[in-house]
Amino acid sequence: MKYVDEFRDGAIARKLADDVRREADPARSYNLMEFCGGHTHAIFRYGIQDLLPPSVRMIHGPGCPVCVLPIGRVDSAIRLARMPGVILCSYGDMLRVPGAERISLLKAKAGGADVRMVYSSADALKIAQDNPDKQVVFFAIGFETTTPPSAVAILQAEKLGLKNFSVFCNHVLTPAAIANILESPEVRKLGILPLDGFIGPAHVSTVIGSRPYEYFAYEYQRPVVIAGFEPLDVMQAILMLVRQLNQDRAEVENEFARAVTRDGNLKAQKIVAEVFELRKTFEWRGLGQVPYSGLKIKGKYADFDAELRFELPYQAVADNKACECGAIIRGVKRPLDCKLFGSVCTPENPIGSCMVSSEGACAAYYTYGRYK
Repeated sequence: MKYVDEFRDGAIARKLADDVRREADPARSYNLMEFCGGHTHAIFRYGIQDLLPPSVRMIHGPGCPVCVLPIGRVDSAIRLARMPGVILCSYGDMLRVPGAERISLLKAKAGGADVRMVYSSADALKIAQDNPDKQVVFFAIGFETTTPPSAVAILQAEKLGLKNFSVFCNHVLTPAAIANILESPEVRKLGILPLDGFIGPAHVSTVIGSRPYEYFAYEYQRPVVIAGFEPLDVMQAILMLVRQLNQDRAEVENEFARAVTRDGNLKAQKIVAEVFELRKTFEWRGLGQVPYSGLKIKGKYADFDAELRFELPYQAVADNKACECGAIIRGVKRPLDCKLFGSVCTPENPIGSCMVSSEGACAAYYTYGRYK
């Protein structure tokens, strides 16, 4: 298949692996964090970790929006779904994330709540049009990748004059999380994390571009290489990071040039800026309260804000004490460090969000046999 097979070529992979082994200094450590769960799954699906020398260590970062959404937000969605006359629309992964007392949206649905899985915000909008006697709430989650479609849905709802559609906004921002991992005393207190460089997210970067990462390269002297999700993309990014560290450089390089530009998708950015504004703070699972890391709906479109329409207060909920999901998201621990992994906690019986999400680190370890 064009533009896929050439990024999975075994001969090129072996050549890249040889280059990394030859250029990585065995006397030093290369601690590289892949922020995105798509990269984590590529690393384990294609056995990339096994091709790297011992001096190159991959650290798994926050992963995906499903992983980082705190339990309190899941509980808020469940409260919405249980309200009479409400249809809650959610992406599939979120249905199985356990909230307080192990209750999930899927269990709420089994108990009678009208919860529907959708593939996009447009699906939720259509459900609102088809059910004028119901209040339809779209449970919006995601990094910068899924934020523009949520903004478009709100603009379309206003244009159509829909009075029964609203959005429960939980969109979060990647750069703020990276900054928090690098500098927050609260995060450092939970575990020391040596970080020498980042593999930047792919889909997020198609929207925001490579420019926002320049701050981290300059201010924290950490190189960033934006990479695609194919195995050769990831291996090339690792090689580029090794070379930067060997040369004492800290720059932003774009391996994923076939899809990412420096300025990103300006039209998408404009739509997001029209509908959303920054929250002063937003809670992330594993990172705690992160300043200016989340978005909320602007007052101009307050009629479509589910938090205001349903007077939905937020209450923080502590993670399961036995679950290491928070530490895994921070990169301080790995799934195998969790006593529940692969025994009590499995994809069929998830305790934490890292095992639920298709991009979670625990799901990657389990799916590709790393628990054996």
